[in-house]
Amino acid sequence: MNILILGSGGREHAIAWKLNQSPKLSKLFIAPGNAGTAKIGKNIPIGVNDFESVKKSVLSESIDMLIVGPEDPLVNGIHDFFLNDPELKNIAVIGPQKAAATLEGSKEFAKEFLFRHNIPTAAYQSFTSDNLIEGYAFLETLKPPYVLKADGLAAGKGVLILNDLQEAKDELKTMLIDAKFGSASATVVIEEFLAGIELSVFVLTDGQGYKVLPTAKDYKRIGEGDTGLNTGGMGAISPVPFVNEEFLEKVHKRIIKPTIEGLNKDQLPYKGFIFIGLIKVGDDPFVIEYNVRLGDPETEVVIPRIKNDLVELFTAVAAGKLNSIELEIDERTATTVMLVSGGYPQAYNKGIEIKGIDQVDEESIVFHAGTQLKEQKILTNGGRVMAITSFGKNFREGLNKSYQNIDKIHFDNMYYRKDLGFDL
Repeated sequence: MNILILGSGGREHAIAWKLNQSPKLSKLFIAPGNAGTAKIGKNIPIGVNDFESVKKSVLSESIDMLIVGPEDPLVNGIHDFFLNDPELKNIAVIGPQKAAATLEGSKEFAKEFLFRHNIPTAAYQSFTSDNLIEGYAFLETLKPPYVLKADGLAAGKGVLILNDLQEAKDELKTMLIDAKFGSASATVVIEEFLAGIELSVFVLTDGQGYKVLPTAKDYKRIGEGDTGLNTGGMGAISPVPFVNEEFLEKVHKRIIKPTIEGLNKDQLPYKGFIFIGLIKVGDDPFVIEYNVRLGDPETEVVIPRIKNDLVELFTAVAAGKLNSIELEIDERTATTVMLVSGGYPQAYNKGIEIKGIDQVDEESIVFHAGTQLKEQKILTNGGRVMAITSFGKNFREGLNKSYQNIDKIHFDNMYYRKDLGFDL
């Protein structure tokens, strides 16, 4: 089977790494890919939202299956583009259709879905520039901290959590009137703050059947002790130590099952991953958000723990036969630590040579994220540069292996968090 993965991050490298282990794989292509994916497949230098160029590559390379990594092309309707094209309609696409992808494309849409299907989540209201004053009034009814979310996609940076009421009002105005996040904040969702500890649950579904993948916890803030600016993620751990069978049963009964049933009731066709961002408040789970793809860097700890042939799993999703497969999960803990460019998530330099990757031993897996290959040199090409994943009997052992191997890697102004798991 010839497979094309859309995307260029650590998530896509991890998926490519796993697919490459399958005897059912013939040729693997990644668009646009990175320096890591270039070693296990063929990179195609096209943008993930350039659907016409994707079509040309699919036809010229005789692609049988498209796996969509990031959210943008899903929200923009790449699955529908394939279904509506006579030359592409029989090619399997792993990723939901546009209507279902709105679960990530619009916070307001997701909230309405959650309330409609009685899935536990924080109370909320939505506001636009037309009712800014009502937004101020709603903030006054809440206790701090105040949660403001840009409705649309804002590259993971559209959520603000503020302790001061006046600051929250000022930021609401900046989002709605001054377009702080562009069109993404034309509508802003304000919701009550839930105090607890966060985790992620991933589900793979063919629209009817589904498999619950391992839990994971990622660390979003740039600074140690979870301080500073939000990032795309500084590292992750799977499984989450504080999640027991009783809690998982609540997640399944109150959240996963009604989510799949809700997609069917609302006629939202779904073949792919559902990322459910949860918060554990006391002993109860609440949904913070839905994403319509795998998270990053959670993918770098979830995918290595799946023992099944990934090509086989995706083929079952495409055929609507996922329930016929028994999911096998590695019992060990997987941890990953993200190496980032100095200055990230604000301004940073690109094109810096990375040395020492070849010194990393087999105790760890290097997943490239923001890298590029130039004249046989591996250079930085993004804020999050690479993720170092290791297994262990527990998260401390896994992290120790990752940190030991990180000592062998170097690029100028390299930064990573040394306190992952501090809250566990």
